[in-house]
Amino acid sequence: MRTASILKHMMPANFSVFLALRSARTYLYACGAQAAEKHEKFSRPDVFFKLMGVSMVACLLVGCATAKPEGELTGTIGSLYNDGMDALQKGNYDAAAHQFAELERQYPYSGWATRAQIMEAYTEYKAGNFEESNVSLERFIRQNPGHPDLPYAFYLKGLNHYNRLTDVMRDQAQTRLARDAFQEVVNRFPTSKYAQDAKLKLTLTEDHLAGREMVVGRFYQQQQQPLAAINRFKAVVKDYQTTTQAPEALYRLVESYLSLGVTDEAQRAGAILGYNYPNSDWYAKAYDLLTGQNLAPKGQRATWAQKLKRGVEDLF
Repeated sequence: MRTASILKHMMPANFSVFLALRSARTYLYACGAQAAEKHEKFSRPDVFFKLMGVSMVACLLVGCATAKPEGELTGTIGSLYNDGMDALQKGNYDAAAHQFAELERQYPYSGWATRAQIMEAYTEYKAGNFEESNVSLERFIRQNPGHPDLPYAFYLKGLNHYNRLTDVMRDQAQTRLARDAFQEVVNRFPTSKYAQDAKLKLTLTEDHLAGREMVVGRFYQQQQQPLAAINRFKAVVKDYQTTTQAPEALYRLVESYLSLGVTDEAQRAGAILGYNYPNSDWYAKAYDLLTGQNLAPKGQRATWAQKLKRGVEDLF
């Protein structure tokens, strides 16, 4: 079974971010001082940001900006956004998040307020503030149900939960939330650029959840509570049958049913195990258990289960 450490190891690398603003930025000072002009490059997550048109940039970057040391910031849309991108590029995530939050607060009806929501969420994610990131994402999803960046919002939401996966011995609330977010990406946006990685992580989260069920089921077995154990193992077979935990779950069902003397169910579980996983070590062990009680023909491990041709649904 996979542990949280294995899952985290498989997470994608940090987003590389880029955006070249090719137009000159002109700052007009209230005192009538001369204008200054310069070209700068700014970073943003390349997984979903597109190069902005020069005309859009030009209409943003005119105005006065005065940043206060702390608290409320004042400035134009362009200055707040650009200062936020500067801070993000330098790894100053708190300052960057503050800039984007102020942009959204001060210019809520601007198209750039929506972009600032995503940038604030990404910045909080980079800073490891996963809960704060999800607050921004929930607001973005609620306010922009048809936005082109909605697939990324769900994907990033999944990553925020994914980064907080715990060992299978502990509560799996974050695992379920990660699974649900990645499922949204796979189901609603199957052609998006995030669907493939979301599908991979969805598989890993389900394996993690199945692993948790197996831990509890084994505990009940050790406590001589086979009925409670059976419920857990059947849940794995029914809800997580494509995970790596399924073969062991079927074997544990054979064990549990035999302990209760319910031989026909033990045979059924063993047959399903052998039919679906004929080369599994778990099937070899189950076959030995069954032949030891004359519930399967000896010397026919490779063919016995194939003749029965039973499916997982026969367990329910």
